[in-house]
Amino acid sequence: MGAQKTTKTDKTTQKKSTGRTCSKKTAVKKETAMVIKETVKKESTTAPQKAVKKPKPVKVPPRTTSLSQEQVKELLSFITHKLDEGKAEDILSVDLVGKTSFADYLVIATGTSSRHVFGLANNLATDLKKAGYRVQVSGDTGDGQWVVIDVIDIVIHLFTKEAREFYKLEEIWK
Repeated sequence: MGAQKTTKTDKTTQKKSTGRTCSKKTAVKKETAMVIKETVKKESTTAPQKAVKKPKPVKVPPRTTSLSQEQVKELLSFITHKLDEGKAEDILSVDLVGKTSFADYLVIATGTSSRHVFGLANNLATDLKKAGYRVQVSGDTGDGQWVVIDVIDIVIHLFTKEAREFYKLEEIWK
């Protein structure tokens, strides 16, 4: 950076090259900013560029669960029977083995109203807990349009007719 000669006057510094006047503090700030800019410029031109890594293909990890495939199928049969017993409509089970690591099966069913969906979810969760399964229910405090029950290997989605038509989960997994 070339040094500029300045002449001092009371509280101001006049630059000979530009003919403008400014306070000493402003002149010092400008010089500091210039030094910083030049330093950053030098460092950025000498720094090696990092190569952008391509994402690796995702491989579905194997399921680690204490239930065998036979036990999972028995549980699936138990769930569909309980939903049918509770008058759920359009019960569908989707096989997710090898497609995802969060569950082996997805069960989708429709209730006639939000009260019916809550009733189905409550009765199914109670029956599963009595049978010794760990159950996680979510959406049970909402408006009753969609309730999800997670039974480790099987995830159950209970919808009202309108919500099921809107979300179309079965189309995603087919």
